[in-house]
Amino acid sequence: MELYQKIEADVRLALKNGEAAKLSVLRMLLSAVKMFEIEKNVKRTGEADILQIIQRQIKQHKDSIEQFEKGKRADLADKERQELKILESYMPEQMGEEELAGIVKEAIGSSGAVTKAEVGKVMKIAMEKAKGRADGKAVRDLAMKMLK
Repeated sequence: MELYQKIEADVRLALKNGEAAKLSVLRMLLSAVKMFEIEKNVKRTGEADILQIIQRQIKQHKDSIEQFEKGKRADLADKERQELKILESYMPEQMGEEELAGIVKEAIGSSGAVTKAEVGKVMKIAMEKAKGRADGKAVRDLAMKMLK
């Protein structure tokens, strides 16, 4: 089953089961996919694009959790954590650090990057190869460690 169809089916299931939090998160996700289709003027969004949208929402939730914790709003931080778990369930299995390090090394070699100022070149190649299976921050941190 395609990821988009799985999300739609889960929306219907959450509606039947009365899972308000899951329903809200999935509707927000479908809305983000529709917005992407409108912005890019495409009929159907591909798997890679949907994974990018989910990753973007995951990052937003992590940022929100951080802000709520700074503001001493544990109730809102907990709500964001629950929503984050729902979003993460649609992501493929994340890469281990060793596999990720191999991809970053390969990206450094193919991009010809030497200094930290060229981390963007490495990031572009590495994130393309990781295809939603690695966090951008982790890739950037590894690349910064490996570059001079």
